[in-house]
Amino acid sequence: MTAREATEDREAIADIASSAERVRIVCLGLSALDQVWRVDRFFSGQSEKIRSLDYSTLGGGMAANAAVTGARLGGSIAFWGRAGDDAAGREMRSALASEGIDVANFRLFPDGRSSVSGIIVDRSGERQIVNFRGAFPEAADWLPLDEVAQTSAVLADPRWVEGAIALFGKARALGIPTVLDGDVADAEVFERLLPLTDHAVFSEPALASFAGSADDAALNKLARFNCRVVAVTRGSEGVSWHENGRLQRRAAYPVSVVDTTGAGDVFHGAYVFAIGAGLKVQDAMAFAAAAAALKCTRSGGRAGIPSINDCLAFMRTHQ
Repeated sequence: MTAREATEDREAIADIASSAERVRIVCLGLSALDQVWRVDRFFSGQSEKIRSLDYSTLGGGMAANAAVTGARLGGSIAFWGRAGDDAAGREMRSALASEGIDVANFRLFPDGRSSVSGIIVDRSGERQIVNFRGAFPEAADWLPLDEVAQTSAVLADPRWVEGAIALFGKARALGIPTVLDGDVADAEVFERLLPLTDHAVFSEPALASFAGSADDAALNKLARFNCRVVAVTRGSEGVSWHENGRLQRRAAYPVSVVDTTGAGDVFHGAYVFAIGAGLKVQDAMAFAAAAAALKCTRSGGRAGIPSINDCLAFMRTHQ
């Protein structure tokens, strides 16, 4: 990269704040109610009881957290998803609406059951999660796909396959970028979604499960799906991705970790926001890495999501 190109890239990232409100994103997939316990240490693996230092109930879920991230960054965000018409579903819908997110297509099904997660966070900020994914109809024929034409980019996680196929198919037909949050899922799910995906961003466990390994060479194995970008996030080790047949890497920003809960969701939300704002992939990766790093310095999942000005200030002081 020339000095002029580097300057132009920095200016493009800095200008993202002025165009944030014009970035329109649809995030589709999981919304969960997270019950969080903070502990000194994890279970040892045996039958035992441990003491919780603190407890809270918070909104969570991959696509839902990505939607909150986009809203905190200043974008115009809609969440499309499913929950039960129960206490958990109504609480989640209200929490997303309070962030300024369009929840008109977050449907609460009378006979459904909402997704609920139990999360244990230790003193180092690492966490363990158990999740009930909920129970609701799979059909996506009620989604207002004509609204996709007004979006800058769309994101889906792998928890609602029919919805993701409908959203990605419409976006692809319109030339709108599609971003897949590649969390752990059955191989069949990725076989169906990846052909419709422009930017596939996997977690290490998900890539290892699907491709047989989480190393950089595994990214090349997914070239058969013709995604524009295939990436894997590696936590404190940064992110690696294949673009135009070339492997690239981005180091993680060094921070003092307080809580990693939701960091991957924040990365995906910031990445789809940056792609929707028109940033180059390498700049979108840097921006997403900054947002995720800042989140890790703060307690809580959504509570720790930074603003766009926080991210830009952080990037100016951390090269």
